Amino acid sequence: MEAPAVFTEAEVYQRSFNPQEYLKEFYTLSDSQGQPNAFLMQSLRTLFKMFSLEGMKGDILIDIGCGPTIYQLLSACEHFQEIIALDYTDQNRRELERWLKKEAGAFDWQPVVKYVCELEGDREKWAEKEEKLRKKVKQVLKCDVTKANLADPVSLPPADCIVSTLCLEAACKDLATFRSVLRNIGALVKPGGHLVMLTVLQETYYGFGNQVFSCLYLERNMVEEAVEAAGFDVKFSEVQQYLIKDPRTDCTATLGLVARKRAITG
Repeated sequence: MEAPAVFTEAEVYQRSFNPQEYLKEFYTLSDSQGQPNAFLMQSLRTLFKMFSLEGMKGDILIDIGCGPTIYQLLSACEHFQEIIALDYTDQNRRELERWLKKEAGAFDWQPVVKYVCELEGDREKWAEKEEKLRKKVKQVLKCDVTKANLADPVSLPPADCIVSTLCLEAACKDLATFRSVLRNIGALVKPGGHLVMLTVLQETYYGFGNQVFSCLYLERNMVEEAVEAAGFDVKFSEVQQYLIKDPRTDCTATLGLVARKRAITG
């Protein structure tokens, strides 16, 4: 695979992104050869670490660009009371709802949930965690991160925390858009609240099946500077190298980042 010649617009996702194929490709704990999914396991460990940091708690958590996935909420749901999940693509939101409502044919997240429970100290609590998460996700809404009011016409409540994983680098066509989207997102966070991000670095594409999607090339300093410019102080920033030769992507590392919204000073 190689990078598409043009930026993958939101409409392309809406028209042709296949959530079931995407989940099967990237979110099973081991591949068809029985090899462990190093990228996913590393992401889960990083999210566990970030949501275990001091002060990571509150009432409302908003997940921006949730896709059809729940992995990013498994550690988070222990620390926040209410979750609002946002995604642009109708079929992604439907896929997420299928799991939330326990519909037949929903993706089986059980191995992933068990892995996170193991990180938290008790693998046997997986069923309890699934129920907790289902109860806490109160809304699944359409959003467009490039709009000032992301979930227009719905007004979102001020968030104690925003989480965004593997979304903005696919949704933003250039660095200026990335910076402006972070300002939009930042405006939703209460002063003293947190932004939690998981971002791929140096990636220009990812693909699965016979589809390839563009990605904004980012370095760690670009992400940190954009977060700071959006009104946050970076509290945690950790790069994990992705050393596996993977034909589905050219990413070289992931960045886990936690930032705290600055208090408004007169």
